[in-house]
Amino acid sequence: MVETAQGLGLHDHLCWRYDDPAELRARVREFLSDGLARGQRVFYVGSAPADALLAELQGIDGIDEAWRRGAVRVASLTDTHSIDTPVEPTAQVRAYVAATAEALAAGFTGLRVAAEATPLVRTAAQLEAFVRYEHLVDQYIAAHPFSAMCAYNAGELGDSVIEQLACLHPNTNQDTIGFRLHGSSNGAYSASLHGELDLSTANLFIAALHRIELPLRDGELVIDATGLDFIDHGSLLRLHDHAQRRAATLVLHTSHAGPARIAQALDLADVRVEQRVEHAA
Repeated sequence: MVETAQGLGLHDHLCWRYDDPAELRARVREFLSDGLARGQRVFYVGSAPADALLAELQGIDGIDEAWRRGAVRVASLTDTHSIDTPVEPTAQVRAYVAATAEALAAGFTGLRVAAEATPLVRTAAQLEAFVRYEHLVDQYIAAHPFSAMCAYNAGELGDSVIEQLACLHPNTNQDTIGFRLHGSSNGAYSASLHGELDLSTANLFIAALHRIELPLRDGELVIDATGLDFIDHGSLLRLHDHAQRRAATLVLHTSHAGPARIAQALDLADVRVEQRVEHAA
């Protein structure tokens, strides 16, 4: 859980739930101001016309000079997306890969995007596609100098929709999700898991695993679960099934012994649990 959009790094991915548009604009300015301080090119995407979006960034120190030198860009969703149809997840990621490469070639340390994406998840089909996009772009963010803030209007969408998006981000202010499944900066891992997985999170976890395809590492699904405080047998079986559909062994790196006991009790031969042992200094 985060309470501010400040202090995030070059590889961070933030899901921001908001009720008040004025509050969101303040958080966007925080997020993009940090990006400029880190030498990134920053990009603001929203529903308003481009000139109105640029006006919303007034208050960021040096914004006019940053605009003149190409460090700040804005784009209206109506110019970049067909907002009545689902996004194409892979194409959207490719667009940000290209934009990141362009920023690096121009001498910036990377790219930072703040996007108000509510219009892109209003229908069930849009949500399905955008969840897949969020997963794919998160995998890219974890390993490249690209950071993003994805903002969603709670009054329009409701908590249930935002939870389906927030659970696939490493950072969020949505406090009703029990877990976060996201990319890892350590290339040895397929993903990282934080929080708790139990009966209360079952439906959200099932939906997340159904929509995404976690990358394999040498034929194994390797999860950094050291940030996972609890996992029940049902959730372990769901991860196991996800690996089985890919003909992969499930490997969990954990900080406690519970998952290993569950795997042993369930006699899951193709699940390997490796416990991280903490050594006293």
